Amino acid sequence: MSVLKPKRRETWIRPARTIIGARKRLMSELNPTLRRRGQLSTIAWLRWRLFVNSLRSTRGMLELVSRIMVSFAFAIGGLGGAFGMGVAAFFFISQGNPEMLAVLLWPVFVFWQVFPIMATAFTNNPDSSDLLRFPLSYRSYFLVRLAYGACDPATALGSLWSFGILVGVGFAKLELLSWALLVLLAFAVFNLLFMQMIFAWVERWLAQRRTREIMGILFVLLMLSFQLIGPLVQHFEKHPQAGVQQDVQRYLELLVPVQGMLPPGLAADAIAQAVYSRFMTGFSSLALLCAFLLVIGYCLHVRLRAQYRGENLSEVSAASFVPKDRSLRLGWNLRGFTAPVAAVFEKEVRYLLRSGPMLLTLIMPLFVLVVFRFGAMNSARHSGIFLGRKPDMAFPAAVGYTLLVLTNLAYNNFGGDAGGIQFFYASPVRFRDIVLAKNLTHASILAIEIFLAWIAVGFFYGPPALDVTIASLAGLLFAAPINFSAGNLLSILSPKKLDYSSFGRQRASQVTVLLSLGVQIFVVGVGAAAFWIAKSYGNFWIATVILLALAGISLSAYWMILNRMDGLALQRRETLVAELCRA
Repeated sequence: MSVLKPKRRETWIRPARTIIGARKRLMSELNPTLRRRGQLSTIAWLRWRLFVNSLRSTRGMLELVSRIMVSFAFAIGGLGGAFGMGVAAFFFISQGNPEMLAVLLWPVFVFWQVFPIMATAFTNNPDSSDLLRFPLSYRSYFLVRLAYGACDPATALGSLWSFGILVGVGFAKLELLSWALLVLLAFAVFNLLFMQMIFAWVERWLAQRRTREIMGILFVLLMLSFQLIGPLVQHFEKHPQAGVQQDVQRYLELLVPVQGMLPPGLAADAIAQAVYSRFMTGFSSLALLCAFLLVIGYCLHVRLRAQYRGENLSEVSAASFVPKDRSLRLGWNLRGFTAPVAAVFEKEVRYLLRSGPMLLTLIMPLFVLVVFRFGAMNSARHSGIFLGRKPDMAFPAAVGYTLLVLTNLAYNNFGGDAGGIQFFYASPVRFRDIVLAKNLTHASILAIEIFLAWIAVGFFYGPPALDVTIASLAGLLFAAPINFSAGNLLSILSPKKLDYSSFGRQRASQVTVLLSLGVQIFVVGVGAAAFWIAKSYGNFWIATVILLALAGISLSAYWMILNRMDGLALQRRETLVAELCRA
């Protein structure tokens, strides 16, 4: 009996194990799809609930209004651009020049990739890497990253313009509509993947100091080279030379085939070949475009896979057994200011010196002067219009642009502190002193940049006149306190966590962007009116008197708002801490 029992058990255990194993295999095949759908639906539901819950606060409602206004402006630009692209595509195909579609697709490609980098204030997508702390599958994470990229304004505008080209092609030749749809869809997916790949790898390279410095230098050189394209073209048009024209023609003959082997040119060629009924050649161009798409997708996969597996680069040095210097190092000492003000001032300066993206933003006014010198300003000087009759007006323009660039810092004082805001509340220091130190940092940066701008203006246009210089400084004395006052209020009422170390994450909230735009319009309007009155009477000292009188009012308002910082910070402590300490 003891021998027969195991055999009897085996007769029903083996089929049971087979059934259970088959069921597990079946569930393992079904679970990834079901799990992925559940994860994606959960993330979408979470984002929706965060949006709905944000509307319960006044700040959330203002954010919604500002988003609607910004979206309306983008919609106008997108629809207008789509209409223009459609008309141009219809014209090119109707006139028998379908290869000229590359002239339309190249601007779409460049805008799709450059706009997210240049206009960080209007892109407000969340950081998808925060989802890695949850048990999210890699495929879900990859799809979420693409979904976040699809919500970018550049993607919306680029898609609208591509749709306009599609409509234009369809009106010109209806039988090509399905083929053009396939080609432009592949082109749009390529742009989306390429944009995400750029951000993924740029974030990786900027995670280390050495690569960040190299990327910063390359970025500055690239931006400067783009800005100098127009002045160089104007120079060659004004000084035509047979040899130069031949060289330009030869370069164009070389560039045309090269651009035809790149994605915008391949998309245009795929549609053009279909117009000429050469479908095999058009299919080969589409195949090459899809090959580019696969390569870019693989590069994005490599980066996201490493990030998903836990790669987290930093500049923290490895543990060393060499004894460190433990001598006490005193902080900075600012004469005339208390120790807390000096400590916060030192902290702010050290933060900015470690932020490559912010340093690049702050030095842009000098490059703008270079561009104006060799471009519009230089042509205006010879044409006798705008600033050509008064080169001294270059310094007031440089002062205004420098103050405008500083807006990104002054209107979100506590954004870079993030979770460190809790230490400000825990320390026995008045918020008035903290805000004063931050404004002192911004004022110091402004003073240094204006000094460098004055030297650059003197080098390119000649030293500005004394009356123009003093009037410009008087205007700055009027405008800076207004900007600091508005920035201090918005820093408390509408804070937003910033990451100065990651490229493209220095944006403020949408409410701050719109309100700061209104403040800048008011300040520029008042300053322009003062200079117009002074120019009408031929005496810039009149502008100095007007702006100094207004500066007294703005300084009084700044001092009054600064003294209320303690009460405002106490009233808004929960909102401030919750917003800046969020993951």
